[in-house]
Amino acid sequence: MKQIYLAAGCFWATEKLFAGVDGVTDAVSGYANGKEEIISPSYEMVCGGMTQYKETVKIDYDETKVSLKKLLLIYFNVIDPTIYDGQGADKGTQYQTGIYYTEEEQLPVIEEISAMVKERVRAYCVETMPLTVFYRAEEYHQKYLDKNPGGYCHIPVTTMNELKDLSEEELTDRLISREYY
Repeated sequence: MKQIYLAAGCFWATEKLFAGVDGVTDAVSGYANGKEEIISPSYEMVCGGMTQYKETVKIDYDETKVSLKKLLLIYFNVIDPTIYDGQGADKGTQYQTGIYYTEEEQLPVIEEISAMVKERVRAYCVETMPLTVFYRAEEYHQKYLDKNPGGYCHIPVTTMNELKDLSEEELTDRLISREYY
């Protein structure tokens, strides 16, 4: 099993999206890479903007069934990499996009996909760094959209359903054709 930590705005939608990808064995909402002196931050603390933690999803995946490249292609197909501290209607430091890796051998794949995006945008605002700390979010956040089907989601359900079944080539083509404003 491998792990990658992705911050894509609100973690509810990100968790739901990646939990549905074949080869992902677990997706957990939590808080990553904040002020290390703040141990086990609460949702209220993170939303207060003083912790520097980002709403992040820990993704456990079986690399024999799904590649890191495919996961990152899905990721970049649902975020706007030109926005700092927000996605969709969500604004604030907790919604900063980020890729937090746990193994140095993941970095070349992260850099390859990031470079594809960077060459097409005027500003690239996705943090990329090693994971320093991750705390699981409160239980009511786990599988939130399954528990609350009408809950807020910045990633349309139709997009989630479509992306998870596309090949790496199809995801790459879709990403290359995206326009950012």
